[in-house]
Amino acid sequence: MEKDYEELGERKIKILDAIIRNYLETGEPVGSRTISKYTDLNLSSATIRNEMSDLEELGYILQPHTSAGRIPSDKGYRFYVDHLMEEKDKQVTEMKKFVIEKTEKMEQVLKQVAKMLAANTNYATIVSAPSYHHNKIKFIQLSNVDETQILAVIVMQSNIVKNRMISVEQSLDNETLLKLNILLNTGLNGLSIQEINLGVIAKLKEQAGIHSTLVSDVLDALAEALSEDEDLEIYTSGATNILKYPELSDSEKVSNLLTTFEEKDQLASLVSESLSDDENNGIQVYIGNESPIQTMKDCSVVTATYELGEGVKGTIGIVGPKRMDYENVVDNLKNLKAQLDGIFDNSNEDK
Repeated sequence: MEKDYEELGERKIKILDAIIRNYLETGEPVGSRTISKYTDLNLSSATIRNEMSDLEELGYILQPHTSAGRIPSDKGYRFYVDHLMEEKDKQVTEMKKFVIEKTEKMEQVLKQVAKMLAANTNYATIVSAPSYHHNKIKFIQLSNVDETQILAVIVMQSNIVKNRMISVEQSLDNETLLKLNILLNTGLNGLSIQEINLGVIAKLKEQAGIHSTLVSDVLDALAEALSEDEDLEIYTSGATNILKYPELSDSEKVSNLLTTFEEKDQLASLVSESLSDDENNGIQVYIGNESPIQTMKDCSVVTATYELGEGVKGTIGIVGPKRMDYENVVDNLKNLKAQLDGIFDNSNEDK
């Protein structure tokens, strides 16, 4: 691979890349005029023709007898496939490092938010880590693991990376995988899981031909990866503040409330309800029986939805007596919501 880079140089690599991409899209031999429009090299057609002649001499492209244009040779495809896989592997590795780093920082921030909110209000607090709603696909990469398995790496526009192993009945060569990668990315990039309808699926399967079953498996893996909610993290703080309020200090009520905060399973329903609210500017107030959690029927719960980026949302909640200081609670939530909104987008820009 290094030898190929030295042999070609950056300019020839860009021209070869443009020839192959154009040929993959159109199936037609590619001429110098097309390349002059297709690349950002700002080279004359004459210069591109000279470079294409060199690429032909080196064996990377061929000239069919019936056309003035060129098509990739096996050697050209091989370079492109290896180069593409190397680039995608690098992108995915960088993306994973970025996501891990941001996730670790976010966990620390949200734990601190829960503590600070409990201290400021003297109530119990809930903060959910961000989950992903109506998130869009950035790119998909399929690559061989062995003869019976393919790894599908799915990267979302929120920079979340999901990996899925897919079983195959027979091994696929890199060129077939490349074409499937192009097909999937052309058909799915920029779509949310809700937008991948039966029409989109049918078109992809038709274009995939004999590999339509694999495309179905990839779409199933995609749906599974994007519908996961078992990773939902919920941080709590100040549960014992509940003991300060006589109307909630009945031993059975306190025991049930503290169990809810410790086990957290029921808190997920509160988070889900909060995230599904598109009105009220993300602030909701549940008084007594309005609460979706049985053990909080004697409390008031105020929640706010924060958004770290497009489709990446979480919930902040405050639980206290019905006589809570609503004005102070709402002010605190609005302030924190404003600080958290867009933080992930800013992190992306700073990167």
